[in-house]
Amino acid sequence: MKELPLLGWREDIALPALGIARITAKLDTGARTSAIHAFDIEKTGRRVRFGVHPLQHSPRTVWCEAALVDERSVTDTSGRRELRPVVRTAVILGGQRWVIEATLTARDAMRHHVLLGRTALAGRFNINPAASFLAGDA
Repeated sequence: MKELPLLGWREDIALPALGIARITAKLDTGARTSAIHAFDIEKTGRRVRFGVHPLQHSPRTVWCEAALVDERSVTDTSGRRELRPVVRTAVILGGQRWVIEATLTARDAMRHHVLLGRTALAGRFNINPAASFLAGDA
């Protein structure tokens, strides 16, 4: 059996298709779905445009555009159901590049603006919940 790379519970990732060179993500094996903090979400046909703050507590905004893959009802951490837009985007982490599906939602109150869920992580990495930033640069 192949030994999987070990990562911490939070890591810096890149989302190159969205123009984000570095953003800190929470690696959450308890969450099935990945999520990106987005605001001013505008859906136009099968496209979606939205803003992202790649640095926590910074007004710097990256405006992103992607194909709208789906809209899904997701239960948030408070148990509330929310209909969210879904996009597919490339992610770079730990020397690997692959495509994930992520929902777009307001994560203002959350410490990390990206959450990588178990669907995105499965079979790629082992996660050490006591460690952070083991992967190095995205």
